[in-house]
Amino acid sequence: MSDWKRYCDYLCECPEIGLLLDFTRMNIDSVFFDGIESEMQRAFAEMSALEGGATANPDEGRMVGHYWLRAPELSPSVAITAEIEFAIRAVKEFAADIHDGVIRSASGGRFTRILVIGIGGSALGPQFVLDALGSSRNRMQASFFDNTDPDGMDRILSGIGDALSQTLTIVISKSGATKETRNGMLEAMEAYRKAGLVFARHAVAVTGSGSELDSAALAEEWLARFPMWDWVGGRTSITSAVGLLPAALQGIDIDELLLGARLCDRITRDPETRRNPAALLSLVWLHAAQGCGSRDMVILPYKDRLLLFSRYLQQLIMESIGKEKDLSGKVVHQGLSVYGNKGSTDQHAYVQQLREGVNNFFVTFVEVLQDREQASMPVEPGVTSGDYLSGFLQGTREALSEAGRESMTITVDQIDARTIGALIALYERAVGLFAALLRINAYHQPGVEAGKKAAGEILALQKSVLSHLAACRGRLFTAEEIAGSIGHPEKTEQLFRILLHVAANPDHAISMEKKTPLWSSLFRADP
Repeated sequence: MSDWKRYCDYLCECPEIGLLLDFTRMNIDSVFFDGIESEMQRAFAEMSALEGGATANPDEGRMVGHYWLRAPELSPSVAITAEIEFAIRAVKEFAADIHDGVIRSASGGRFTRILVIGIGGSALGPQFVLDALGSSRNRMQASFFDNTDPDGMDRILSGIGDALSQTLTIVISKSGATKETRNGMLEAMEAYRKAGLVFARHAVAVTGSGSELDSAALAEEWLARFPMWDWVGGRTSITSAVGLLPAALQGIDIDELLLGARLCDRITRDPETRRNPAALLSLVWLHAAQGCGSRDMVILPYKDRLLLFSRYLQQLIMESIGKEKDLSGKVVHQGLSVYGNKGSTDQHAYVQQLREGVNNFFVTFVEVLQDREQASMPVEPGVTSGDYLSGFLQGTREALSEAGRESMTITVDQIDARTIGALIALYERAVGLFAALLRINAYHQPGVEAGKKAAGEILALQKSVLSHLAACRGRLFTAEEIAGSIGHPEKTEQLFRILLHVAANPDHAISMEKKTPLWSSLFRADP
């Protein structure tokens, strides 16, 4: 079959959302599609049951309802429909009141900036949307606390400077107990206090009803509270208040964002596999990674506005698919590694390895047809900078294909709110179908919880170490001596690393007397 004939036969055209999916450079054919069709139909049925309100997250006994966020009428109850519709109206009204100066800062001025405090999906989703759709016409400028790194928070606060008095802070945490978010909130509170400002007069919460955060915001009379429901996971919360509130405050048309997601959801419910781009994506992933995550997914968007797309997809895909066990409890160690850059920066970064190095990946190019809103100047006779970008995309695609490296290409007309909504929905739906094909639970994250538990144990160990040193203030000890004294000789390595950290900072008044080798160094609580 000629390349052109194959292209015509396999191109998936989605005019409703202005999107093309071309997987003709993947080594996949009709034999594969025919052989997997019954499994694909089973996945469609499971997705339909999920949208109907089935307990699609059996480990946590929860429904999975992020698709209802852009089509509330499809939710399984009148109450849920009303809650979603009310939340969207509340987001719009609050944003309008902020923009119109109806709601003002503690100093009486208008809010001009946003500080979003969250982690994981509570930050990656909003960051992606705001970066992709931001412009000089933004109604407000956004910053993020998306880690518990003190220096990182200091850098953000330094950038805000005196504008803190015009900064609205949005704290996002479903449980209200996420430590990174809690720490960021406390750091922000202290910054407002030092500036002589009342934090509550600058604060908004997006959280679960009755959570620690919800209770605090209610008691302290924060400016507003918006809901997070237990049937929406963090990595799929971008079309809830988590993503909509920062977007609306920035001036993004959230109705268009929701419309794009809703239209994409609609076309990806089509049970005819070859017409369904999300189904095709999931099958290409299955084929390329041999059903066991044996190859990495490289995301290469040839558009600066999509720089954060690969980071957003890293969490969406890897947290959803990276699972030890399937739904029957069998150990399967599933996963799909995702990384990416942007074109044509990738040409000067790692395309060399993609073409000539280890063949352990498949590429997804993301092409945007519109270069800019207005005409571009020529950089050579008859050639614009955008022509070069398009040429580099096609050239890289050809170079990889010539070397036997597989790729697919997603083409969209332009970058606007509707397109971003459609891309979000496309990948959310593809992940759901892919998980169904693999028979895993895409909607829990036990590995994340294991990491949180381990971190808690380290902090408990630190308390014991500091308590021991304080009781023997001024005396010098090796890590081994301290570990033996507190009854945890098996944790000497962890304890030594704790000591290195606390001695490097003034917070706990611990001194280190360096020795050679380093592990024989001595530590003490200062007198």
